[in-house]
Amino acid sequence: MKILQRLGINTLFFSKKDKRLAASIKVMLGSRPFNIALYKLALTPSGLAEETQKGFKISNERLEYLGDAILGAVVAEYLFQKYPYRDEGFLTETRSKLVNRESLNSTGIKIGLKKVLNLEIGDRTFIGNKSLYGDVLEALLGAVFLDKGYHFTKKFILKRILLHFDLEGMIATVTNYKSKIIEWSQKENKAIEYKVLHVHGNQRFKEFIVALEVDGEEVAQGKGSTKKKAEQEASKNACDSLNITY
Repeated sequence: MKILQRLGINTLFFSKKDKRLAASIKVMLGSRPFNIALYKLALTPSGLAEETQKGFKISNERLEYLGDAILGAVVAEYLFQKYPYRDEGFLTETRSKLVNRESLNSTGIKIGLKKVLNLEIGDRTFIGNKSLYGDVLEALLGAVFLDKGYHFTKKFILKRILLHFDLEGMIATVTNYKSKIIEWSQKENKAIEYKVLHVHGNQRFKEFIVALEVDGEEVAQGKGSTKKKAEQEASKNACDSLNITY
């Protein structure tokens, strides 16, 4: 079967719609898809999920989970190699900026997912969230991984995804997450408080663990070599859990 797929003979059994989809996927990937069903699933948002006889809903959410993990691993390795002398905090924050919902959503549109998704769903209507194309991009990566393997997926991410990111610009723009939390709390009339939970280490090497409470309830924790860094990480984690854009 794999030999037939590689020769393209499997496309003889595609419907006209599937052939158009396969052609669009080939343009994005630079290679013909083997298992078109994986890509059709990647282009099935939860809002269009169909329920099976056993009560399971078929959507791209599982592929999205897989693609998120693959993307995170590739980006982590890329940054690790590109910045050999930068610390873990820098690498973590930079990766977070690269793979956040806003960046992925914009990139998904740039590589043509909006057009491909419209081709697949046709005139069916559904309610999509604001990060629809970013979610579909992650699901697409999950499909590519299952269809073509890690090496191809890694090359696709490095050659066709990361080029759309202004990496140096992202690095130059340092987000003050604590300011974001304070701004949000004032707007929402919430009381926030940072509490130091633990201080590990000795006089030379310390690690602070800080909790951020909103209206008396802990919403996130952060750690760092200084109290300020720990508060920043706690603030960032709170932004993520509270869906505060940054």
